[in-house]
Amino acid sequence: MTRSDRVLVTGVGAMTPLGADAPSTWAGLLDGRSGVRLLDEEWAADLPVRVAAGLTADPASLLPRAEARKLDRGEQVAILSAREAWQDAGVPRVEPERCAVVIGTGTGGVLTTLGQDDVFERAGTRRLSPFAVPMLMPNGPAAWVSMDLGARGGARTPVSACASGAEALALGRDLIRGGQVDVVVAGGVEACLHPFTLAAFAQMKALSTRSADPASVSRPFDVKRSGFVMGEGAAMMVLERAEFARARGARGYGALAGGAVGSSARHITASDPEGQSWAMERALRDADLAPADIGLVHAHATSTESGDLAEAEAIGRVIGDHAAVTATKSMTGHMIGASGAVGAMAALLALRDGTLPATRNLDQLDPRVELDVVRGEPRTGQWTAALTNSFGFGGHNVSLVLTR
Repeated sequence: MTRSDRVLVTGVGAMTPLGADAPSTWAGLLDGRSGVRLLDEEWAADLPVRVAAGLTADPASLLPRAEARKLDRGEQVAILSAREAWQDAGVPRVEPERCAVVIGTGTGGVLTTLGQDDVFERAGTRRLSPFAVPMLMPNGPAAWVSMDLGARGGARTPVSACASGAEALALGRDLIRGGQVDVVVAGGVEACLHPFTLAAFAQMKALSTRSADPASVSRPFDVKRSGFVMGEGAAMMVLERAEFARARGARGYGALAGGAVGSSARHITASDPEGQSWAMERALRDADLAPADIGLVHAHATSTESGDLAEAEAIGRVIGDHAAVTATKSMTGHMIGASGAVGAMAALLALRDGTLPATRNLDQLDPRVELDVVRGEPRTGQWTAALTNSFGFGGHNVSLVLTR
């Protein structure tokens, strides 16, 4: 990879169950805090699942009322996170046609869809919001952010379930490397905590139904894991062509050095170690790195037995057992389309600070997981490269490589 091919990360922004911005989210991960809580709202009383990982702040309260009322919750979170990342990058001065936005999501504006359907059934057509359609569109977050920043180089929306945020970062990098743009705001967003979505995931036996101790429910790689915890949030990164960033004197967190997007084409929900291995191998090749170069791995690790074991097998096959592995969904829950972007941000900051968050709730490592999974306290080290994984229903496999 030549210097002109390098894609730097110059800004980050986030809203998660651990904090309303990127610094507080990172601090929460290092502290080992849990964002999972008991759902004590009346609408959750009869649900089989009583825990979730909601945001620490209401995004609507952080926006002007006139702006918030025409945006779905996911769009609100995306705009706030993108604005934070843009400011963090130093507000790049870039020609509008040389700036693009790529934001992935798994469900789009599902809260608007379900909420407006309730209004329609109860009160009829005339009570529907005139903003319902732009609020429910999956491309809404990317479109609104592009308008907010004046980005005319494209507003794209990968919809690949739990791999959406990571795929958005890979696509953003491709746009820069292909010479189409100089700057991309890329990431993922999800806001789908609703009785219907929780019940639907519970019906397919994906979610944990434990609730006695909410903070202990999400337990990737642990022998007592019982399913994942649904969360909501967003993470955004400002990606820049290295020469463009250098010319404007921008600070870089690190580089998005490699990426691969693949599909298992085998089963609509089951994990596939072969497809996951392919994505990791291609990402390494794209970054021109060897397995030995990878010092840390941010695992997809949702806290389901089949998913955790498939990924552990794939990591061991491709990377080996020398890398330090973490699974931050133990603290944030699974933010579906946002998780890949949040995981990439965590890996990037771990490289920057030389500190990797520990996996929470890992009391007894599954003996079938033959990896160095960090637990207890954060791990320190001088790593130069990290690999992050994101896998989604539908056989979507995305791996990214970040370098310090």
